[in-house]
Amino acid sequence: MIEPAAIEILDGLDTLRAVIGLREIASLIERTARWVSPDTFRLLPLWFPEHARREFFYKNNWSEPQMNKSRTSGNSLHKFEGNVHANEALTLALGLRKKLRPNWSCCHIWGVDDASFQLSNVVVMDRRFFSCVSNMVLLPTPLKAFTDTIPEIKAMLRICARNLYSWQCDHESVKTINATLDKWADWDSYPGSWPRKPGEKLPLGVAPLTPAIKASVERRKAAIRRDLEHAGKYYPRDEVKAALDYWKIS
Repeated sequence: MIEPAAIEILDGLDTLRAVIGLREIASLIERTARWVSPDTFRLLPLWFPEHARREFFYKNNWSEPQMNKSRTSGNSLHKFEGNVHANEALTLALGLRKKLRPNWSCCHIWGVDDASFQLSNVVVMDRRFFSCVSNMVLLPTPLKAFTDTIPEIKAMLRICARNLYSWQCDHESVKTINATLDKWADWDSYPGSWPRKPGEKLPLGVAPLTPAIKASVERRKAAIRRDLEHAGKYYPRDEVKAALDYWKIS
């Protein structure tokens, strides 16, 4: 009896590229992505300077640790930030509410490129960039996998973002990444509605600055001022002030 040949499994990205081109993937993202308006970005570039990836959570106005009890060990562990406040920043800056955006995901644009997900993402562990709305785009959840794993898609998103907001992340870890963007040459794959130079045009899916978004900006600024003055002992005042200074937020 002849045994059937084993199925051949290649690298998943290579298999994907064999059936769908880079231009087609980029077109899906172009037509579905939602971007914060540059006007909103200028009003408030950073929404939650007190938070960053893996920083601890506190309750009762930053006066005591917020703990989670492990179901397996029964031990209490200090709860830490995943993507909660980045998600909230993007939602508010787009004029949305979380419950009204099912199956959409917040995608950070600048970060440490690591398809194996083994390296710490020090960019979003930095308060200056974690809740920065020019460092995020809202995507249908299935498309987020493309931005996590395909280098060319990451590069095109970064080119679009830096031209849309006239800003690019200057964290030490992305200097090499930024240098490669200047050498981008595959304009056939780059979406036609996305700007190729600063201020050229708006991509599809930009949420206009509305009175409701302006009100959210003012509420967030007021909350930051209030916390700087009145929050409890665990509030990271020095780090918050440094992040605000970086963005020249008074």
